[in-house]
Amino acid sequence: MMDSSSPTCCPFCHLTVPSSQLQRHANSHFDDDDDYDQYYYSVLQLANDMELFQQIASSSSSSTRQNSQSNNFIVFPEKSQTTSTASPSASGDLHFNEKISCLIGLQVRATFHHVKDGFIPLLRSCLELEPDNSFSILSGHVDHFQSIVSEDVGWGCGWRNVQMLSSHLLSQRPEARDVLFGGSGFVPDIPSLQRWLEITWERGFDVLGSHHFNRNIYGSCNKIGTTECAALLRSFGLFARIVDFGPKELQSLYFSVPGTSLGAHNTRGMRNPVQVRGPMDKYMLKTNHNVDQLGSNQQEKLRNTSNNIGDSFTSTVTDKLTNNVTRKCKSHQVLIDWVWNYFSDKITTNSGHRVVIVSDKAPLYFQHDGHSRTIIGIQVKHQQNGMQQYSLLILDPGHRTAALERSLKENTGWQKLIKRGVHTLKKPQYQLCYIDPGIASMEEMEHLKEIDSTFIEF
Repeated sequence: MMDSSSPTCCPFCHLTVPSSQLQRHANSHFDDDDDYDQYYYSVLQLANDMELFQQIASSSSSSTRQNSQSNNFIVFPEKSQTTSTASPSASGDLHFNEKISCLIGLQVRATFHHVKDGFIPLLRSCLELEPDNSFSILSGHVDHFQSIVSEDVGWGCGWRNVQMLSSHLLSQRPEARDVLFGGSGFVPDIPSLQRWLEITWERGFDVLGSHHFNRNIYGSCNKIGTTECAALLRSFGLFARIVDFGPKELQSLYFSVPGTSLGAHNTRGMRNPVQVRGPMDKYMLKTNHNVDQLGSNQQEKLRNTSNNIGDSFTSTVTDKLTNNVTRKCKSHQVLIDWVWNYFSDKITTNSGHRVVIVSDKAPLYFQHDGHSRTIIGIQVKHQQNGMQQYSLLILDPGHRTAALERSLKENTGWQKLIKRGVHTLKKPQYQLCYIDPGIASMEEMEHLKEIDSTFIEF
């Protein structure tokens, strides 16, 4: 294997440069996008010994994120301009295959803090030491991916949750391991995930949502939401589903609820552009959309909508939602009940003694305005008054993995980091993404391209 500092001759200008800088130097010869195709095949021809090809890939990963991210190139080939007797469909498939093959070779494994003996076993041990009369259900293996100050703090929570879900699927579902990320067997870093999402959009998944990002997200600091998570996983044939929770007053703002003004009443492919399908999905509505295409009722709703994520609802609706705290807690119990039913499906629960079960259920992508987390389980405690107290068990990308590991090993303070009761659910809207077992057929893949959701009223 060549040393990264060893001199290497540029195949185009024959200038000697350090091996670690070869890819960036070679890219500089092609300011015009039309020349990428020539560059791509030239590099592959030179990389027959595979060592140079791998070294180019590693030089990409050596760049730091954020400010130096522009140097971390994953260059795709452009469509071949040569004449061909192949049909347009076959030509398009060939182009996608070229891009995917390129990405499989250049994608970078994500780095994270490895928890010795596994995160879930540590949490299970702590739950088993709690007082009696509790019943806990956990997902299987999950790695915690934290946001890093120099990389993605402030915008990367969605990407980190995708990484957490992927770590479970790769570990626990063999059929998913075979298809995820080209069968690489590992969780890619954020730039690689961004490239996978762009390919997802090009293949026709979540076309409306892709417009929010102009179908270009690689190298950016753009936030993503549940919709992007579902689209990405669906592109690999996984049955990623979305569930929306919210008040009836805001039902018409949901992009995919049958019978709403922004949902299925519109002809397929003709939905109004105000339907934001990007970060936090429907939790914010930007006024820079073309409101002229909306009806008078929708325009009025849009005029009353703030651009700030934390103030995305009209004052009238906010007053209705905040005047009665008791009603809010009761309504948010609907979400807790759904999560309990999800994890406890086909599991016999017992009361009166402490039980901790590791299920085959995948974690849940958990979204609200401004942030997203990963639900890895749920606990119910049977109180003496006959009431049941539920707690979601959550991994937050904003927490340091080392701190989580230490608190679990010492069995001190982990409850504040991981447990979330119904009283902590203070947002008016929430969204979940879950993954059903199995791999989609070709026909099913076509249906998965259009993102929809199930609406449950608070």
